[in-house]
Amino acid sequence: MTILVTGGAGYIGSHMVHELADAGEPVVVLDNLSTGFRFLIPTSVPFVAGSTGDRPLVEEIITHHRISAIIHFAASIVVPESVSDPLGYYSNNTMNTCALLDVAIKAGVREFIFSSTAAVYGNATNVPVREDAPTIPISPYGTSKLMSEIMLHDAAKAHGLRFVALRYFNVAGADPKLRTGQATPAATHLIKVACETAIGKRPKMDVFGTDYPTPDGTCVRDYIHVSDLAKAHSAALAYLRNGGASATFNCGYGHGSSVLEVIAAVRRASGRDFPVEVSGRRAGDPPSLVANVDRIRSTLSWRPQFQNLDTIVAHALAWEKQLAARRKSAVA
Repeated sequence: MTILVTGGAGYIGSHMVHELADAGEPVVVLDNLSTGFRFLIPTSVPFVAGSTGDRPLVEEIITHHRISAIIHFAASIVVPESVSDPLGYYSNNTMNTCALLDVAIKAGVREFIFSSTAAVYGNATNVPVREDAPTIPISPYGTSKLMSEIMLHDAAKAHGLRFVALRYFNVAGADPKLRTGQATPAATHLIKVACETAIGKRPKMDVFGTDYPTPDGTCVRDYIHVSDLAKAHSAALAYLRNGGASATFNCGYGHGSSVLEVIAAVRRASGRDFPVEVSGRRAGDPPSLVANVDRIRSTLSWRPQFQNLDTIVAHALAWEKQLAARRKSAVA
């Protein structure tokens, strides 16, 4: 039986596809390539271009490939963009997830892993934040993901679907073998932006706010290596296959780094003192988001391998250098 990975040509999804292929799992990718790239996934993996909201297409994929489980990554993920285009985010993230769930349930799929986010917590008052903390998102992105979680809970009760919702904290880094990484142009992820600035792709980078109630005044985030995150999905899939009940887990390391600490790490790794400017706060940015990871570590067979900021940054920087060389070669 085959696993359908939606958004499998994107940043996190492509790491998941490599993880599954490395394990010998049959997998098929559905991606509309709006932010993903075909070259990020193995050529041996079947690829379908299209949307999760295309019900006939999804039904055809499930039937033709005998899909037994779905890992759903396809989504829009930029917080400031969600503030300016909320309806676009509700359409792509919430309504398309609803369509995907409806087709999957009717087709007999009973295992579903959902790519959620720590943004569902909003301005968490108790940090590290637990899964049972209040969910009060402060951006349409967070709300769109929370609405999808609610649909999952209700569908599970009504139709016997079993799911795992993984609430990501800040995903960073790249495949240590450099087979895939963050390739989206104009990405807003801090570590990627800092690495791009370090190699000269950007003339400077901005720090959005230095007056937060944190040790150095900049936002603190729990950065998780993307390869560790992919392995968390594999552990979640094994959990469901072994009869595990539907559950929600934080995906992080349980400790945070500030924006200035990240910049210092990139400067160490690159050996460059690149330009940094201070700007005002961005809408939708909470001061601190760090995961309580007791539940995932006690429930899933998951032990992270790369929980060190310098390691995450080193892999991200190596990927950016390779990506720059690839683009230069394509232009030449």
